[in-house]
Amino acid sequence: MRVDIIEVGPRDGLQNEAVTVPTEAKIEYVRRLAAAGARRIEVTSFVRPDRVPQLADAEAVLAGVADLPDVVFSALVFNERGLQRAAAAGVREINLVLVATDTFSMRNQGTPVAGAVASARRLSAQAHELGMRATLTVGASWGCPFEGEVDPAKVLDIVGAVPDVDEVCIADTIGVATPGRVTALIGAVRDETALPIRCHFHNTRNSGYANAYAALTAGAVALDASSGGIGGCPFAPRATGNIATEDLTWALHRDGYETGLSLEGLLRATELVERRLGRQVPALLGRTDPFPPQEPVAS
Repeated sequence: MRVDIIEVGPRDGLQNEAVTVPTEAKIEYVRRLAAAGARRIEVTSFVRPDRVPQLADAEAVLAGVADLPDVVFSALVFNERGLQRAAAAGVREINLVLVATDTFSMRNQGTPVAGAVASARRLSAQAHELGMRATLTVGASWGCPFEGEVDPAKVLDIVGAVPDVDEVCIADTIGVATPGRVTALIGAVRDETALPIRCHFHNTRNSGYANAYAALTAGAVALDASSGGIGGCPFAPRATGNIATEDLTWALHRDGYETGLSLEGLLRATELVERRLGRQVPALLGRTDPFPPQEPVAS
């Protein structure tokens, strides 16, 4: 079985880091991910630089990787200005992120859920007119740092309200999902839409990888992951990193799934990020060996 892994390290991974990563290092990071086989990479976001200063160099990063063949670069956009910037920079896929509660939506986007839904409907239509794909991501789908538990009906309402997209991504922004809750919600989303379902998990409470497997069992066909397991949301307190691309890929390969990704290549990408951030990243594969050994072990 094929699993589509969307690499989100350059955007969701770096956006919450205190260390400013130079543009040339970001370009090399994306290039290493592409060399590892990543074919859908969320490179950046077109938002106000004062809100997410780590990604203020969006156009420069995209210009530095424009020559890479057969790679779809995506970006997060919140408004028409961001969409136009993304189109001009050569982005072929946009990510429209809404969050499931009004309090979080106000902090994240400056508008309640209803306003964010209306904006996403406009932006998805405009993206299609520009020949771009659009993904609807519903953040905080299993829990909100400000309002607590999230009623699954809220998630389904958002999915139903923005039908003109190419894919639906259900996101656990603060890492509070568990496999049983994932199975239930993804099953309900599957009943709500015929669109491909993608999931985005954070490993904040060490349930991210189990949740990824539960999502696949429930009908998801794509998973977000971040090289090194870095990441978090600047507007969600204590939201820690994504599931790590290399750790997820190792597990999937071990169970017979196909991803098109090279573990060796992914580890090279993480090595660059770890060196630039000046700290050990959360991913675990780089601290051991992939197993089974790549070369015969002498007896």
